[in-house]
Amino acid sequence: MTGLLEGKIALVTGVANRWSIATGIARELHRHGAGIVLTYQGERVQAEVEKLARELDGRAYPCDVASDESLATLAASVQADCGRLDVLVHSIAFVNKEDLAGKVYTTTRAGFATAADISSYSLIALTHALIDVLADGASIMALTYFGSTSIVPNYNVAGIVKAALESTVRYLAYDLGERGIRVNAISAGPISTASSRQVKDFRKMLDKVAAAAPLRRNVTPEDVGRTAVYLASPLSAAVTADVHYVDAGYHAMGMYPEPASTT
Repeated sequence: MTGLLEGKIALVTGVANRWSIATGIARELHRHGAGIVLTYQGERVQAEVEKLARELDGRAYPCDVASDESLATLAASVQADCGRLDVLVHSIAFVNKEDLAGKVYTTTRAGFATAADISSYSLIALTHALIDVLADGASIMALTYFGSTSIVPNYNVAGIVKAALESTVRYLAYDLGERGIRVNAISAGPISTASSRQVKDFRKMLDKVAAAAPLRRNVTPEDVGRTAVYLASPLSAAVTADVHYVDAGYHAMGMYPEPASTT
């Protein structure tokens, strides 16, 4: 099925390489007819993001969500080149590697501030910068994770700031609802990306989810992308202020079965 997003323009942040969750989302949005706008932060990922933009007949702009000046430049570029945005995807997070292992109480003040700024406040900053470019009835979505509401060893401060991100989603949904703009979060199961592999023992997390989840598997960026299509489309016209789990059902498990015997 294609055409659900025909004529819509979607801005997707957070593409780092072809394995990124944001890449899977951008590809699925494009497959259903959306025009794609991508952002990148710094020269390290510029070539990869621009390559994807060309593949998707889209555009790519630099953007540092920690800089109000950079956000203002992005908004002006989108306004001039696209006129409006119908979909905004926030797939941005950053936590210092040393804060993704050990005890959460060892997190430094500076480390916490950085994680909160990039992973949570950036949704507010991005929305504020693009508020005049967002069309009435637009859809905003942010990527979160199960560690926001449950303890995931080594996820630490990343879980704390994801909880703040989910709260931000709800408050933005209320503020923007008068314009028909919907704001939701997608809580994706663990996916092997450059950022997720910074979490200590991440491979063990993948194995545990695949063994315990009702669907007995991990999820892919394409799985997340298909949910993003739904949230971007008229099919979810009355859906806002919610967290949508795409984790093969793992979040619903309260007790995990013992591994099957091999003898």
